[in-house]
Amino acid sequence: MFIPRYAFFTKGKGVHRNELESFELALRDAGISHMNLVEVSSILPPDCKFVSREEGLAMLQPGQITFCVLSRNSTPEPRRLITASVGIAKPKEHHYGYISEHHDFGLTAEEADEFTQDMSASMLASTLGVQFDPDADWDERKQLFQMADFMVETFAVSSEAHGYYEKGKPAKWTTVIAAAVLVL
Repeated sequence: MFIPRYAFFTKGKGVHRNELESFELALRDAGISHMNLVEVSSILPPDCKFVSREEGLAMLQPGQITFCVLSRNSTPEPRRLITASVGIAKPKEHHYGYISEHHDFGLTAEEADEFTQDMSASMLASTLGVQFDPDADWDERKQLFQMADFMVETFAVSSEAHGYYEKGKPAKWTTVIAAAVLVL
């Protein structure tokens, strides 16, 4: 049975003339390029402990099969704003939580943080039967969720970048990633 006991969060950026190599550079920047990453859906196991990026990386070995929730975005367009984000909602009780991933164009990292926290909290709230107005803004829903006393925390990690631009130089790919890495 593969149930992660730890999770850590990381993000990165990469720029290269080839899209795949810009992705590789973003993984390097995030510290996870030496893992065999397997993308999984968005469930945070009960009792999964959050550790720092450094602690989490110390638990992994190069080449290890490593599960993660990964958000990725790339552009070859000069100056285009891109973001990648993962957000989490962790309940108080012995219950699973949610990790949501989102990538977008034109959002800042701060806006992406709010968006992914909202998504993960809304998914968690619906599984726990908390009634809320899906059209209410995040601050209003967050207050409702906290009053319902079911969430311990929400947070997000987001990476943002503008597409590479240097006058007179050829276009390059810019890639951003954000990841929740799950450690067995």
